[in-house]
Amino acid sequence: MAPNDIPAADLETSADAAVLEQLHSIRQSIDNIDAAVVHMLAERFKFTQQVGRLKAAHGLPPADPEREREQIQRLRALAEESHLDPAFAEKFLNFIVAEVIHHHERIAGSTAEDRAS
Repeated sequence: MAPNDIPAADLETSADAAVLEQLHSIRQSIDNIDAAVVHMLAERFKFTQQVGRLKAAHGLPPADPEREREQIQRLRALAEESHLDPAFAEKFLNFIVAEVIHHHERIAGSTAEDRAS
């Protein structure tokens, strides 16, 4: 363990109250942002579910590579403007898009089953 790597359980005995209060405050901000990210992702998935149902109803493919390329370019630019690593933003979007496509495939499958019945 490096000299500055203090186990969390030992923080209270090794840091003064002001540092601990600041640490708690920063972590609370992180927790709030994490909650907002989860809520925003839930909202995003509500809309992508609508897209999936619309695509399935009209026989469109679950994936749209051109749209995905446009989104990657847009998010990379936003990341650069926000001083965030564009490669990280792209990986994050790719993860989300893969999940969206999976949802769209399931929707298309269930729509096809409904038509067959």
